[in-house]
Amino acid sequence: MLFCENNSQCLPVIDMEATGRNIERLRHAAGLTVKQLQHVFGFTTPQAIYKWQNGLSLPTLDNMIVLARVLGVSVEHIIVCREPTDKGGEDHGSDIAAIE
Repeated sequence: MLFCENNSQCLPVIDMEATGRNIERLRHAAGLTVKQLQHVFGFTTPQAIYKWQNGLSLPTLDNMIVLARVLGVSVEHIIVCREPTDKGGEDHGSDIAAIE
């Protein structure tokens, strides 16, 4: 899950499944339904929101900003990234963004 260039510089990547679980958890914590989020974004169907929650896709940047505002958190609290812990580029699952 890590992007490593020449095995020397590994960059964090978004963990889509964990981010999706985070979106669902934060939505529940905010007391919102999928249908309510659908209306906030003006979507004709709820499919995009379900895809976000299931880690199949991520909101666009502008939608991520709106989502953060609606959920009452920062974008950094929504996105879960993985970061390498050694030079070999192995992913040991250390979270950059905390899941509360």
